[in-house]
Amino acid sequence: MTVSAHCQDRLPPLRQDQFTAAQRTAAEQAAAGPREGVIGPLVALLRSPELMTRVRGVGGYFLWGETALPDDVRELTILIVARQWTQQYEWTYHRGIAERVGVPAAVCADLAEGRRPEPLVGHLLAAYDLVTELLRQHAVSDRSYQRALAQFGEAGVVELTTLAGYYTTLAMIMNMAGTPVPEGAGERLRSIP
Repeated sequence: MTVSAHCQDRLPPLRQDQFTAAQRTAAEQAAAGPREGVIGPLVALLRSPELMTRVRGVGGYFLWGETALPDDVRELTILIVARQWTQQYEWTYHRGIAERVGVPAAVCADLAEGRRPEPLVGHLLAAYDLVTELLRQHAVSDRSYQRALAQFGEAGVVELTTLAGYYTTLAMIMNMAGTPVPEGAGERLRSIP
């Protein structure tokens, strides 16, 4: 079986006249929130409106100021996950945000090419190593754990791990659904073996 990272949009936006009552409520809540609508992964998730509402709650925790993680760590983590999954929507949506909150453009470029970004230091290095080891090896070395613990504390390490898992979930949903990237959205990731 061949798997394509560039499949058609399998779960396109639903028409409002197709909504169930639960979908209507979930879509209205999404429209009233910071995203101002059912976009990206929410398009597919609307098929399960209760799940969409709960997933949005986790995302809101990380995106709108409730987490203790710094913005640059959050966005670096999202880019690491997007690169790992070759998730085009996540990458194009968050690349510019990452640079605006302090992730160096050279780090973003290295990530896009599948290279270890150099030089990374301090809290960005700690986040990169922890998240990358989790995604690639499904475990974390003592050295990387201790470095992340020193930077973020226990709660921060748990949040960083959950953030990577949350964006992994979104990447999987969008890769399965074939969520399209908006036209003119910017740089696309190439597949890396």
